[in-house]
Amino acid sequence: MATVYLVDASPYIFRAHFSLPSSIKMPDGQPAAASYGFTSFLLKLIADEKPTHLAVTFDRSLNSSFRNDFYPAYKQQRVLPPPELEAQLTACEEIAAALGAATFVDDRYEADDLIGALCARLEKGGHGAVIVTSDKDLAQLVDERTSLLDFAKGIRLTPETVFEKFGVRPDQMTDYLGLAGDSVDNIPGVKGIGGKSAAELLARFGHLEDLYDRLDELPWLAASIRGAKSLHTKLVANRDLAFLSKRLATVAREVPGVTANLKDLEYRGADSARIEELFQRLGFNKIRERVPYQG
Repeated sequence: MATVYLVDASPYIFRAHFSLPSSIKMPDGQPAAASYGFTSFLLKLIADEKPTHLAVTFDRSLNSSFRNDFYPAYKQQRVLPPPELEAQLTACEEIAAALGAATFVDDRYEADDLIGALCARLEKGGHGAVIVTSDKDLAQLVDERTSLLDFAKGIRLTPETVFEKFGVRPDQMTDYLGLAGDSVDNIPGVKGIGGKSAAELLARFGHLEDLYDRLDELPWLAASIRGAKSLHTKLVANRDLAFLSKRLATVAREVPGVTANLKDLEYRGADSARIEELFQRLGFNKIRERVPYQG
């Protein structure tokens, strides 16, 4: 059985843009720090991990998706990326493809959803995945065959380490976010309930649906759950928000157009002709020495 590396591109593009000097430019003077840093990251990932199968997913929009259809405020607090970063996103897609990765992007679905859909297809064939991201929301996809790799920090999350980090199992992560929310994505959660209380509730009740089915038990659990009566009041008042938040946090498992099979995701190395044209246009010189070519 194969293990496929599934890369969430956005965190690494943003990291490169804000950490590398703005003096990195294309021959025509346009900024190139984000695209250069993303290239360097992807080359290091390939060199260190030696993937046999590789896909990179991108966000078409950085502050909207199909989720805005039922919750208009989703991600609307985010400041749009600076124009000099946005101008490099297409180049990053070209770079990933030229380096030999299968690439995925969609107008309505986020990179997380594309990874979720790819994982679902891989699971049907008994294959596993390494999800390369710094986004905790994708911990919901971790299982015995699928791990999460925060490549920049060198942290790998398995079912056991997800529990150590968050106090919940991977299959409870959407319940956890439904209760605690996520300010990064403007997911509201239940006001007044943080990560620790969310984990305590889920340890007792299992999932959000079970918690609300048995909510009348909560006031009587003051001895084992801190602030049980207060939590009960908050949960009663915010039931709709809790379930809305869980829905917002749940990655899609089916995305129209994501029909790739294992062969489509096979990594064979970079296309020399595409790399030559692209790197010349971008002004990438010394970094070419790190490119693993086909054959």
